[in-house]
Amino acid sequence: MKIFAAEQIYAADKTTIKKQNITSDVLMERAATRLFEWLHLRLQGNPVKIHLFCGIGNNGGDGLVLARQLKEEGYNIAVYVVRYSEKRSDDFSTNLERLKKREVTPDVLEEGDALPTISKDDIIVDAIFGLGLNRPPDDWVVALFEHLHRSRAFTLSVDIPSGLFTDRVPSDKKAVVKANHTLTFQVPKLVFFLPKTGIFTENWEVLDIGLDQEFLSTAETDYELIGKNEVLAFYEPRKKYSHKGTYGHSLIIGGSYGKIGAVHLAAKACLHTGSGLVTAYVPQCGYTPLQTNLPEAMVITDAAEKHISKIDFDIEPTVIGLGIGMGKDTKTVNALGQFLDVNKTPLVIDADALNILSENEEFLDKLPPRSVLTPHPKELERLIGKWDGDFQKLEMAKSFSQKYDCVLVIKGSNTLTIYDGKGYVNTTGNPGMATGGTGDVLTGMVTGLIAQGYPPLQAAIFGVYMHGEAGDTMVEDTGYQTLTASKLIEGIGEAFLDLFAVDDDVLADEE
Repeated sequence: MKIFAAEQIYAADKTTIKKQNITSDVLMERAATRLFEWLHLRLQGNPVKIHLFCGIGNNGGDGLVLARQLKEEGYNIAVYVVRYSEKRSDDFSTNLERLKKREVTPDVLEEGDALPTISKDDIIVDAIFGLGLNRPPDDWVVALFEHLHRSRAFTLSVDIPSGLFTDRVPSDKKAVVKANHTLTFQVPKLVFFLPKTGIFTENWEVLDIGLDQEFLSTAETDYELIGKNEVLAFYEPRKKYSHKGTYGHSLIIGGSYGKIGAVHLAAKACLHTGSGLVTAYVPQCGYTPLQTNLPEAMVITDAAEKHISKIDFDIEPTVIGLGIGMGKDTKTVNALGQFLDVNKTPLVIDADALNILSENEEFLDKLPPRSVLTPHPKELERLIGKWDGDFQKLEMAKSFSQKYDCVLVIKGSNTLTIYDGKGYVNTTGNPGMATGGTGDVLTGMVTGLIAQGYPPLQAAIFGVYMHGEAGDTMVEDTGYQTLTASKLIEGIGEAFLDLFAVDDDVLADEE
């Protein structure tokens, strides 16, 4: 699913109005009707009081249409116009008059006015600001937001939580409505998935308002949301007359004294993802643990006991996963530099190898094209430098990716893969995966996919999705606190099976 910028959404609106020969007012009516249907389906005439806070632009117009439809259905509503400016959109004014004809006259809220009483058992509809917000709300509007939050009432935002910009992080957290749920029109918004902006809505849902499908399908976007449908198109089934050599040979290089477990996790995940052969390259202290606990993998050891001091092997791997548990011993750093001088094999780079790269920038120029780098936020900062907000972070990440022709996997709540100026936002995963070793598992999974012939970008996107899906599968049995990296590996098979499972709601639609 594409993620459109605000300007593209406005263009989609205009295209729809022109091609469908409708007015903007008709499109607003259509959007608000989807809001009403969503609410009515869940409330079914419940007498709960619904407080609708409407701005004076088109977002407020959506709220006014919703208020009219709720009134016509007999719901208990209170409507407030938040007059933060003297300017009003035409569609807002049109629908204000229509609402008044239904004998509903909204209360006008201005600076200094008393704020309405709201019970925690009520419902708040936030339709104050939309996508076009270009400056922080006034102090009195911020005070209104805080009042809404203190009420503890369920808060439903229309399209986007009010006060949230689409292109930058707000400087004041209090200046954004904290929504329990956001009903967004036609396409998701990037701010739902970034660490500093996604915190303002607990859940979101897309409502189809019938925007022009040709425009939506042909428009190029900077970001794409990755779900099952997107990754299912990547999947390559196994052929009957194949063998272990058909699916590549992965080499996992890493480990140091006390950190051999990282290599074990990566190698095991690589096997569970389908790599035909897996070899681990570790210091001597890792030989016995790996040979004992991971019999499916082969092991090559460095001459040194506790740290990798030289990277030298006589096999021809298809792909190399590098850096997990490696440490930053001086000999290890030198070994990595010498290895990069001669290596031409595709790389998946994580953990200490990333930190070594950030401290030895000349190593970055030695990376093979389309190497996959998988940093967590602090490792990313060491690589690209400090940023001011999530949007600058993304632009810096894109520049870094283009400069070094690498696929950058920014790990987090919605892991984001960057390549060739475009971002791919993942939808799977959960807080239980915030535990040691899960990143090693991801390295092994991406490595295993490249071994089987998936291009690096596809392998990264697919691997990230399957990694999160494995976590979502296992957390149902373990709970968040008990989920471990080893359990995550057990869920990889379930994640593959889920790719071909038919959702219950799809079956219901067919019936």
